[in-house]
Amino acid sequence: MALVLAMALAMVLAVAQEVEGQLMVGFYGETCPQAEPIVRNVVREAILSDTNMAPVLLRLHFHDCFVEGCDGSILIENGPSGERHAFGHQGVGGFEVIEKAKAELEAACQGVVSCADIVALAARDAIAMAGGPAYEVPTGRRDGVVSNMSLADDMPDVSNSIQQLKVKFMRKGLTEKDLVLLSAAHTIGTTACFFLTKRLYNFFPGGGSDPAINPTLLVELKQKCPQNGDVNVRLPIDQGSGQAFDLHILQNIRNGFAVLESDAKLNEDAVTRGIMDNYFGFFSNLPFGPSFEADFVEAILKMGQIGVRTGFQGAPRRVCASF
Repeated sequence: MALVLAMALAMVLAVAQEVEGQLMVGFYGETCPQAEPIVRNVVREAILSDTNMAPVLLRLHFHDCFVEGCDGSILIENGPSGERHAFGHQGVGGFEVIEKAKAELEAACQGVVSCADIVALAARDAIAMAGGPAYEVPTGRRDGVVSNMSLADDMPDVSNSIQQLKVKFMRKGLTEKDLVLLSAAHTIGTTACFFLTKRLYNFFPGGGSDPAINPTLLVELKQKCPQNGDVNVRLPIDQGSGQAFDLHILQNIRNGFAVLESDAKLNEDAVTRGIMDNYFGFFSNLPFGPSFEADFVEAILKMGQIGVRTGFQGAPRRVCASF
């Protein structure tokens, strides 16, 4: 009898949490206890077969949250006008990993786990598997019902000025510190020459190359991305440490070795440069490693709650690519 009452109470609490619409760690503890292990196993398999999948899944989470909030809308494939085809989402991938996790979750507990939560959990697991910090993700997101490429027009862009980047982050409730930390996610992954062509050969103003690029790096980038060459060639964003989740990316930015123009902009602004300097002990006697990791976790958890739909504001999709 006591066991029956305990189970009934647990179900009542689970329903109450759904009605209240709150994100919480362990949201699926009663309704789908296998949820997080299933996602983790799918992510592990994907990364073992393709080491670049870790940054791909991290980037997918960022791009999902910056358009209509963290609602899985980027996953929808509803024709050429769908959000995932927006110019600002070029190069975003990992959709097949999310669908595989979703299929396994539907087999285990049908109609329970949202695609939006799978994206957030997959990014968390990808970071840990790349040597980054392990952390808990509050879940309970509902999937969105809108997907249109025009809604992604205001995505942060590699050619944005530092002021434009600050404004775009501020509109999402993110601070200058969050801008630095989430940019530091470029510590893993690659970019294509397509995103460097303008910076290397037609930089504004004056044309030519961006004078902020360290001369040593400039030679290397031009060798890998020659003018009128293959724009699909890929290269590490964090030169010298592109496979490990660490602070090296901020050191590169401070020394003029930023591959992406938007990363380099962090060094031009007194506030964002000061935030980076703090992690190297210029304004603090604290060791930078743990502080950086803790701050990164705080920033990505904050990003993961942008515009979330909870409770009765939506429902989990059965297939992530369609409404």
